[in-house]
Amino acid sequence: MALGNRLLTLPMYQFTTCRVKLSNKGRYGVRALFDIAFHNEGRPTQIRSIAERQGIPPRFLEQIFQDLKRAGLVTSKRGPRGGYALALPAADVKLGDVVRALEGPVVLTSPEDDDGGDEASRAVTEEAFADLASRIERCLDEVSLEDLCARGESHGARRKPPRRYVYAI
Repeated sequence: MALGNRLLTLPMYQFTTCRVKLSNKGRYGVRALFDIAFHNEGRPTQIRSIAERQGIPPRFLEQIFQDLKRAGLVTSKRGPRGGYALALPAADVKLGDVVRALEGPVVLTSPEDDDGGDEASRAVTEEAFADLASRIERCLDEVSLEDLCARGESHGARRKPPRRYVYAI
């Protein structure tokens, strides 16, 4: 049976497990920074608020923000109006920056995958995977948090209303 015909007879679940995907840490990091940019225009936002809106466990979010702070993508401010804020304008924060800060560079192969075999064949496939990894990084670097905010608006996502202070005497 030819390979093309054989593929049509295999169950689809066999293909869904072989995908490249970001870890929860990477996805949650992008969602958290989008939340700050979209709902608070990059200003300090408390973890509790982000966790509620995005459905992310607050303790995990704290760990993520520590990595993002080390990478210089966010700053922190203590106090009742404190929280985490974008360290750069949303237009300057690329998804690639966030992913690299949380996951490291995109790598599709590793030295541990060296299981012997034909060295020339392995070199060809390694080169192809390295090329794919750099293309993935370039794609991530083409999208900014500002782009995500524009996409959110076009999808009808509602921004959190600005705080209004009422003073009573």
